[in-house]
Amino acid sequence: MRWDHLRLDGDPGPEPPLIERRAVARTFDTPEFRSMTFYEVRARTVVNKVPEASRMPFRWTINPYRGCSNACVYCFARKSHEYLDMDAGADFDSRIVVKVNAAERVRAELASPRWRGEHIALGANVDCYQRAEGRYRLMPGILAALRDAANPFSVLTKGALILRDLPILREAAERAAVSAAVSIGSVDPDLWRLAEPGTPPPRRRLAVCTALNEAGIGCGVLMGPVIPYLSDSPAQLDAAVRRIAGAGATWVSAITLHLRPGAREWFMAWLRAHHPELIVPYARLYGSGAYAPREYQDDISRQVRDLAARYGIGDRAAHRAAPPPPPPEPPGQLSLL
Repeated sequence: MRWDHLRLDGDPGPEPPLIERRAVARTFDTPEFRSMTFYEVRARTVVNKVPEASRMPFRWTINPYRGCSNACVYCFARKSHEYLDMDAGADFDSRIVVKVNAAERVRAELASPRWRGEHIALGANVDCYQRAEGRYRLMPGILAALRDAANPFSVLTKGALILRDLPILREAAERAAVSAAVSIGSVDPDLWRLAEPGTPPPRRRLAVCTALNEAGIGCGVLMGPVIPYLSDSPAQLDAAVRRIAGAGATWVSAITLHLRPGAREWFMAWLRAHHPELIVPYARLYGSGAYAPREYQDDISRQVRDLAARYGIGDRAAHRAAPPPPPPEPPGQLSLL
């Protein structure tokens, strides 16, 4: 198994263990958590190094959760749930691993003589402000550890719960570079309800962007993914960028949908259920691969850049913390969302 570091040695018994022997599986009989299971584990490490082959614009990440109740049908991280002996579909959405000792591990790892104070990205794999965070409250301790170490960091989220932690974010920003981004691929409420059912609506995320910038935390928008045939028309892109500009975003960067194994199967099943007329166009656009053609991606990026210039995104007064750079372009496709 690929998460042996989350369990103890010992006889696993007749079933392969998903969690260490002292971990706890919990269910909560409340509307927001109904049909969900939380596996509470004690992780050995929480500050994780990005693989050398990655072209991400950062080398270190913190992900206090695995699996995500945002339930975005396209999420690239779905495949990683199979490493836990769970499936990449419904299990990813409803069986969430919670690293309950995340804050203490971050504090210990940042205090190590080997740590060099590099930038850390939070929320790069699954959302650290998904619904579970409202109950487990791991982020205040994590942010406090980063603040106390004066360590630079950025946060990417679709959640509104980040506003709960504004006081700590502002304190951290007084000691190191701190920035944020919200992910909003479309402002179409009907598409949001179908494709991202566990997230706050786009208008709420835009309000989060406004609030963060007003509080002095530079916040941009990762416009991703742009979903072919569903959110990629010139009118739809214009509507999204216009609303993003109105929210005061410091930058906007577009990412086109990509369909890696795990995510591809789940997304295509969703497409067959809700937009069967798009199955053939998707077969033409994606073939058997994960990425739309480069010229299609470049066209989407160009349109969003032109719209950002038209609406003045990035022309406003500088904020305390510079926004993180837009993700670079690896061969074939961007890969942050």
